[in-house]
Amino acid sequence: MSNLTPSEITRVKDAIHNSADPRHFMKLKPVDRRIRISHEGIVLAQSQNALRVLEVGHDLYDPAFYVPKSDVVVSLRLSQTTSNCPLKGDAQYYDLIDDQGTVIETDIAWTYTKPYMFAQPLTDHVAFVASHVSIEEAPL
Repeated sequence: MSNLTPSEITRVKDAIHNSADPRHFMKLKPVDRRIRISHEGIVLAQSQNALRVLEVGHDLYDPAFYVPKSDVVVSLRLSQTTSNCPLKGDAQYYDLIDDQGTVIETDIAWTYTKPYMFAQPLTDHVAFVASHVSIEEAPL
């Protein structure tokens, strides 16, 4: 799980590329709309400061919306699940919990606590698993 060095990453038209695998790249874009994320009718987060991450790796991944942690309006608890992205770093996952601490949905979101330097805009942001939530975009 090594951090890619500047020589291993290239930027093409603001996209970040992994030189070890030229098919793997991502682009971070500010979202100029209001984002609302919900799960089974419960609003999880609302933000006017979200980032959209577009990524191609082994597949064309669904866009991910990263919202500032301060825009999350429910209780999340760190789970035991982790993963690694060669472009973003090590991810830590969250479970959605109720007021009593009971898990409602496991591994519903993730964050990069120390993203690689190329993904620094993701610091203090949370993304939700698209297949577990509804994501709405609306004009500001």
